[in-house]
Amino acid sequence: METPYPKLITPSTTRIGWIGIGIMGSAMVSHILAAGYSVTVYARDLRKSKDLQSKGARTANTPRELAEMSDVVFTIVGNANDFRSLLLGPDGVLPGLKPGGVTVDMTSSQPALAREIHAEARRRDCWAVDAPVSGGDAGAREGTLAIFAGGDSEIVELLCPVMKNMGTVKYMGGAGSGQSCKIGNQICAGSNLVGLAEGMVFAEKAGLDPKKWLDAVKDGAAGSAVMRLFGEMMAERDYKATGFAEYIVKDLGMAADEEEGGGDVAAMPGTALSKQLFSGMVANGDGKLGIQGVVSVIRRLNGMS
Repeated sequence: METPYPKLITPSTTRIGWIGIGIMGSAMVSHILAAGYSVTVYARDLRKSKDLQSKGARTANTPRELAEMSDVVFTIVGNANDFRSLLLGPDGVLPGLKPGGVTVDMTSSQPALAREIHAEARRRDCWAVDAPVSGGDAGAREGTLAIFAGGDSEIVELLCPVMKNMGTVKYMGGAGSGQSCKIGNQICAGSNLVGLAEGMVFAEKAGLDPKKWLDAVKDGAAGSAVMRLFGEMMAERDYKATGFAEYIVKDLGMAADEEEGGGDVAAMPGTALSKQLFSGMVANGDGKLGIQGVVSVIRRLNGMS
């Protein structure tokens, strides 16, 4: 018997489960609630869910209980180890999900893990999609995230009515393809952040005002989404977390993991250097600061406070 496809996804009939209500997750859930969906959330500390409860969200005591109450379960958590236990553990999502149910992982994790989860979901007559996002907390608040989806194309298409409330969905291919796309995205973003930091430090050491320098170059070839999102924060040395530095170290490390795993993977010397500089933030005790804080590493290298 073939696994049934999920029913047509609508606010009135589809029960959404959500695990991960941090900086981005809570904003993403808010958009889904505003669209009229019934949402149940799980958090280790339920006090973090009070704001979402005030907007209509219900709570579950375990991931399995949440899955039993849901048709589609979204996850966006800090690391792959958390995700593995949340999905595959005895009290996890997949043991509680009914046949035809869907799990959607928006965490940045290894493509191989996404393929493993997909295979296990299919074994249980369920479906799994990997759909990591880019755009930071601003994109989450504004509902403008880029969503990179991997898995069965028909399932991704069925999910679009709910995911469009969070951003724009791009289907990338089979299981793991969304995660591979996100790693490529992080390679570009990391290199752009390092380039922006070095350009700004160079300008300041040359006697230029960093904000005037930003305004001068933003509409030329140096301009980018990274400059728009993080340039002013770098200039003001505002390192408030929109995405943790320790997370981009993890993401860039996954590119190296893929290379070590074999296959046709390109050599990436620039990525290795970017990872080293972001790792410098973590070594300095700044892993929980925002990724724009890489400029602090460049400043230290140049003897600047």
